Amino acid sequence: MSIQIVEKSGDGLSRVFGVIVSSQELSQRAEARIAEISPRMQLKGFRPGKVPPSHVKRLYGKSIMGEVVEQTLTESTQKAIDDARLRPATQPDLKMQSDMDKVLAGTEDLSYEIQVEVMPDFTPMNPSSIALKRPVYAPAEEEVDEALAELAAQNRTYESKTGKSAKAADGDMAVIDFVGRIDGVAFDGGAAEDTQLVLGSGQFIPGFEDQLIGAKAGDALTVKVTFPADYGAENLKGKDAEFEVTVKDVRAPAKAELNDDFAKTVGLDSLDALKAAMRAQIEQRYAAQSRFKLKRALLDVLDASHDFPLPPRMVEAEFSVIWGQVESDRAKGELPPEDADKSEAQLRTEYRKIAERRVRLGLVLAEMGRAHNVVVSDQELTEAARQEAMRYGPQAQEVFDYLRKTPAAQAQLRAPMYEDKVVDLVFGLAQVVDVAVTKDELLAEDELPENYGGEHKTAEAKPAKKKAAKAKAEGADEASAEAAAEAEPKAAKPKAPAKPKAKKTEAAD
Repeated sequence: MSIQIVEKSGDGLSRVFGVIVSSQELSQRAEARIAEISPRMQLKGFRPGKVPPSHVKRLYGKSIMGEVVEQTLTESTQKAIDDARLRPATQPDLKMQSDMDKVLAGTEDLSYEIQVEVMPDFTPMNPSSIALKRPVYAPAEEEVDEALAELAAQNRTYESKTGKSAKAADGDMAVIDFVGRIDGVAFDGGAAEDTQLVLGSGQFIPGFEDQLIGAKAGDALTVKVTFPADYGAENLKGKDAEFEVTVKDVRAPAKAELNDDFAKTVGLDSLDALKAAMRAQIEQRYAAQSRFKLKRALLDVLDASHDFPLPPRMVEAEFSVIWGQVESDRAKGELPPEDADKSEAQLRTEYRKIAERRVRLGLVLAEMGRAHNVVVSDQELTEAARQEAMRYGPQAQEVFDYLRKTPAAQAQLRAPMYEDKVVDLVFGLAQVVDVAVTKDELLAEDELPENYGGEHKTAEAKPAKKKAAKAKAEGADEASAEAAAEAEPKAAKPKAPAKPKAKKTEAAD
């Protein structure tokens, strides 16, 4: 084959190859392609399968040569990489040196350069040498009782008020019809019937619920409010409005009894079963936060224990994603206070260090996974696609098909699954010791290593507080695009499922 490949330079992680494919080679490939397709062509004036190759060449020669050149570029680039036994870190960059019009005309050789960034050559640390402390917290019985009380409050029923106590009080439910007007003109979304509004819930715009205190069933009243300046509907921002309200019923919250009957209303057989389910839910949330903390500790150790050159284009791609979010926040005036007065140069330096850490960690985790033959099976990927698609309701099948057929989408699904598998592998091999902590300690804000992004800290170095902006930019898991994982869910105070909200109107906040 008349293809010459010569390595022109090999500095650091960069490799440059020069490739020359003779015009004769390209012409032979084009002729072979024409001979292949001619018998299948149907052109006016010729019997099926009898179109002369010379006629096909005259009509389509340039486009066929274009296909040949494109295929040759792919093959020769792959050959250069395979022959040199390279592991590219990013897509190779091709720099054409020929006059492509002459190449397509068959009068000039195809000449180009391949610029490749390769994976750094390093040996990841032995997972069994890693010592980690896993913070654990066991919820007290009081927390289960609080969660049950909250669940009861969320599922409370209301009973109509009668007699002297019939007036609406804070915490009561008012069943109302209303029509809203601005300057005497009703506006879209400003009317509803049989709306159930719990006074004091903050469901409606400020001032609306307060004016219903003291109302009784059958009352008709005018509620005067001003829409907030930041209200979602542009035509209502800051406008004064009047709502004609008819109170159809006033209901007081009924006391919820935590017993077997209540448990059955939420789908469980008994109060004991409900308590067990609530405890399991709370423990699961704390376990997720515990794993998050352990994973963060692991990432800090891995970052501190590895120092190798990073592929510049991989870092640049990661930085571009992070910096795009920073610029978006800055345009909205949402930069955190600690970043607000910094110059762009300072911000770029700090956020580039985050990008470098993410890439470094991604490469380390990827290499550890490769060394231990970690893979995400097609079955696991399909199940993940199915779970993701189910979140889209009626569009589930369409989303599922997209995820199955789109390589980029599959890569986004596979990356967090792959990293979690590697992390779990390391947890299984590392020396992990459980340490009892308080709830506040478990839920405390994460920390960044001292001199974050600069000199590597030792595993024992005292950590410094994580800045909010940095936490947002790096994400909880901080891995690169190759082996990145999405942020672990942060544990919060356990909450019971909320009841469905009433249909929102323009009176709602």
